[in-house]
Amino acid sequence: MQLTKSPGISRKEGASATRSRSRRAPRSRRWAGWLFALPALAFYGVFNFRPVLLSIQYSFYDWDGVGASTWVGLKNYTEVFTDSEQFNSLLHAFYLILFFTVLPVTLALITASVLRRLQGRFTGALARTLLFLPQIIPGAAAGVAWTWMYSDKGVVNEVLRAIGLDSLARPWLADFTWALTAVGFIGTWLSTGLCTMLLLAGIGKIDPSLYEAARIDGAGPLRQFRAVTLPGLRNEIGVCVTITIIAALASFDVVYLSTQGGPGTQTMVPGVAVYNLAFNDNRLGAASALAVVLTLIVIAIVAPLQRLFREK
Repeated sequence: MQLTKSPGISRKEGASATRSRSRRAPRSRRWAGWLFALPALAFYGVFNFRPVLLSIQYSFYDWDGVGASTWVGLKNYTEVFTDSEQFNSLLHAFYLILFFTVLPVTLALITASVLRRLQGRFTGALARTLLFLPQIIPGAAAGVAWTWMYSDKGVVNEVLRAIGLDSLARPWLADFTWALTAVGFIGTWLSTGLCTMLLLAGIGKIDPSLYEAARIDGAGPLRQFRAVTLPGLRNEIGVCVTITIIAALASFDVVYLSTQGGPGTQTMVPGVAVYNLAFNDNRLGAASALAVVLTLIVIAIVAPLQRLFREK
């Protein structure tokens, strides 16, 4: 019996239609994903992205937040770099990077390396708990607590007097020379625990055989740290540096509740300066310009760091 061809779609046309449907299917699934994300995107756009755009718009005006606004062009941006208080606040923020980033990451690397050798021991668990405790304390509460500790009769001065260093005792947050450094050490206390936990988690992902091979080759603890631990923690160090630099440049709660930028303007940082310009001086345009400049500085610092720590 002779078979006859069906007058329907040919095999080639059928295969083409199948490929066309297979291409359309992922696209439909992709659009379905966007539909699920649409509520979150709308929320982000209204409460995050829109205020950023409005801040950029306000930065070109002289506006008190209530009355009519006046176009001033780049005057507010020029003032950021010519007004001593605003410009010094940026310099203070860069100084705080030493205490919010450099010291915590360095201490965290040393502490995490030591705790790696104490895994499974009670002392190691206790040390990890104590180090992480500052992370559950709000920055505002930490600022208030350290204000008491830095006072003339506070814990810091009492310890100095107890060990015979009476000449070093002083009201730290009221001292024009040491106030910013004292605030910086609050940031060190807050950041070290978080960095230690992140680096400790990263050490847990390093293959133990690498340490064993290093020991067999005669490498001591310092050599193991340089040859195994540091390369293995590249991504985690990048995360720590990014988080702490942003915390230093955008610091507000600790500084505001401990010194409010004083004495004088010795601890003035951009976050507190923006608050004062907007709500105390009713200069929303100037506050917006400083906020935009600070945002650009953060992006200019963090973006290259992200690439640096991603390189192999």
